[in-house]
Amino acid sequence: MKSYVLDYVNENEFRKLERALKKYNMRAFKKLNFDYYPSLRNGEFEGEIISQNKKAGTVTYELKLPSDAMFAQVHGEVKLIYTVYKKEETVMLNEITPKEILLEGHKSELGTYKGIMISKTNASKDMFKIDLLNMLQGDK
Repeated sequence: MKSYVLDYVNENEFRKLERALKKYNMRAFKKLNFDYYPSLRNGEFEGEIISQNKKAGTVTYELKLPSDAMFAQVHGEVKLIYTVYKKEETVMLNEITPKEILLEGHKSELGTYKGIMISKTNASKDMFKIDLLNMLQGDK
């Protein structure tokens, strides 16, 4: 069994995203740290292949992390994007999405509306989305 090394494209920014994920979506953070990172180190690559470069020997994956359905509808799916360098036996951690809301959450405390975190810069837009989704689901 090969042992891969985890590395970062931009470690500072990635760590900010991880800390925000830990604060606002503990379920995804735990799955990432206790299930996905160990399997990546063991060479078990999960997720959907989004690009491949045979000449350089790299494969880029997009791995969907578990999150609340309403959060995913308002802000987008929580995903880990990583690139595998097979020759170097390295996994390069690129980013965690939705990047904007996580970085904003890292900078300052985010508020919530009906149990879903909302952006300070787009609060009215996020509240409108939440109200619309609740109305479509028949909730009040």
